[in-house]
Amino acid sequence: PMTRCEIHRFTFNPFGVNTYLLYSSEGEALIIDPGCSTPQEEAVLRDFIQARKLQPTRLLLTHAHLDHVLGNAWIAREYGLQPQMHRLDLPDLERLVAYAPLFGVEAEASPPPSLFLAGGERLTWSGPTLELLEAPGHSPGSLCFYIPDQEILVSGDVLFEGSIGRTDLPGGHHPTLLQSIRNVLWALPDRTVVYPGHGASTQIGIEKRENPFLREG
Repeated sequence: PMTRCEIHRFTFNPFGVNTYLLYSSEGEALIIDPGCSTPQEEAVLRDFIQARKLQPTRLLLTHAHLDHVLGNAWIAREYGLQPQMHRLDLPDLERLVAYAPLFGVEAEASPPPSLFLAGGERLTWSGPTLELLEAPGHSPGSLCFYIPDQEILVSGDVLFEGSIGRTDLPGGHHPTLLQSIRNVLWALPDRTVVYPGHGASTQIGIEKRENPFLREG
């Protein structure tokens, strides 16, 4: 039988970031974009992991904007994991502590990445293989995590239900973002379920037809 994984969404911090936990029947778990920013939010994630007796083995980042990495330092302490991410987003990770007050939040410095990831790579674990898709534009090193076996895409802040990532932050570039969506994401099957960095899930086919930022003409 095909290996499957469960995906669970938590919504954390003042920016409403979706943190995802992917976990296999073996009990292995991957944490994506840890937005937890308070002891209460940390407890929500910890309790879920404990209740299911899961063992987190990787901390993956779609990108390194501060709202997606506020939990990095805590995850490192709690589970001994350092972030795995695209090299081009390293400046954002390193600016975390300096940047956070500008957005009205406090942040603890993130540990450095243990591994740099790039598009075209595959991540294997006890669940179904993740394919890494490079989709710059929202940030220079934005990555999406695609599970072909289950037609699931964790899209970060590239594509949302009815919207797209903002491009007014340092390193953002609107034409590049549109190109990423059209060239990379639209190549996926229409029924692929998109789990974005903020807001509700959607599907590739729905966004192709209805997303106002990507309508042709």
